[in-house]
Amino acid sequence: MKKDIQIPKVKDVYIAIVKEFNDTHKTEDWNVCIINDKDVDLEIVIIVTKGYNATKITSTFRKRIDILPRKSYAKIEMIQEGLFALNNEFKVSFFVENKMFDKTYLFRKNTINEKALQSIPLIESRGVLVK
Repeated sequence: MKKDIQIPKVKDVYIAIVKEFNDTHKTEDWNVCIINDKDVDLEIVIIVTKGYNATKITSTFRKRIDILPRKSYAKIEMIQEGLFALNNEFKVSFFVENKMFDKTYLFRKNTINEKALQSIPLIESRGVLVK
């Protein structure tokens, strides 16, 4: 039965950790965003995140987005720099035209840093992107 379930490959959906200026607190914050670079809306987006290494694991965080419009992005959470020393995993599931898509995005430990910043599609900030 399990072999009969087909989950299509995810394309044009990314997770980015971007560095942005927070006008309210006058600080540079790191934010996790999901990017929908598809030409269709994503429906019922579920994101489950955790950080881990050989000896530590963070609490699991869950986020639901009812609709993520085409060619847009949404902030998922703010992330503290101390977590960059851990592997940060984001499991993303969503529907497009009643088909379920699922993908795990992984930021390996110490890969989120100032040297790794690049332009991020659809976001006017620099950050680290996992496709």
